[in-house]
Amino acid sequence: MGTADDISSSSSDFLNNSDTQVVLNIYDLIPLNQYTYWFGFGIFHSGIEVHGKEYGFGAHDFSASGVFEVEPRSCPGFIYRCSIPLGRINMPPLEFRTFIESAASEYHGDTYHLISKNCNHFTDDMSWRLTGKCIPGWVNRLARLGALCSCLLPESLQVTTVKRLPEYHEGIEDGSESLATSTKSTEIDDTDQAKHLLSPTSVSGDVVFVKEAHK
Repeated sequence: MGTADDISSSSSDFLNNSDTQVVLNIYDLIPLNQYTYWFGFGIFHSGIEVHGKEYGFGAHDFSASGVFEVEPRSCPGFIYRCSIPLGRINMPPLEFRTFIESAASEYHGDTYHLISKNCNHFTDDMSWRLTGKCIPGWVNRLARLGALCSCLLPESLQVTTVKRLPEYHEGIEDGSESLATSTKSTEIDDTDQAKHLLSPTSVSGDVVFVKEAHK
C-alpha cells in the first residue's frame, strides 16, 4: 500500500502528464466490411482515444450529450478493426476533460444523423480541433456518398435514434459527473432494430455519457 507521499506524487504526475497520443480507433459495423474494406469502402464506427479513454458519438432521443466514453478499442456492440495514430498533443487531462465536455454540448444524441452528423463526423471534428488533421477519408466515405443521393434514402435511414432514456449519475473518481444510459426503454419494432446497429447505447456495456459543459 502506497504512502501519502506516493499518492501525492502519483496525483501530481497525472495532473502534469500533458503529452499524449491522439488515436483513432476504428470498428466494423457489418461482417461485409471484411471484403469491402480492401476497396476503400465499408460501414465503420470510430472513436477518438486521448489520455487512456476512448470517446465516441451515439444516438438517443433526448436533447442531451451523445458523447460517450469507453475503454480503448472496446466499444460494446462493434467489432474492433484497427487504430491509426493521429498525432501528439500537449494538453493536461483536466484541460482535455473541459474540452470534451464543451464539445459534448454540440453533439446531442437527438442530433445524430447517419449522413450529416454521425460518429465519424464527430471523430473527424475532434481530430481537427486537437491535431489540425482530418481522419482518413475512407472511414466516413459512406456518409459522403449518401450525401450525394440523400434524397433517395428513406428517412428511417437518414435519421437514427435509440429509444433509451439517458440519466446523469455521480461517483466518478475525479468528481466530475457523467451521463449513463438508463435501463428504461420502450418497445421497439423492426425499424428500430436497424437503428440499434448504429448506436452503442443499444447494447449493455461500459458506456458512460460525458456530461456537457454548462454555458
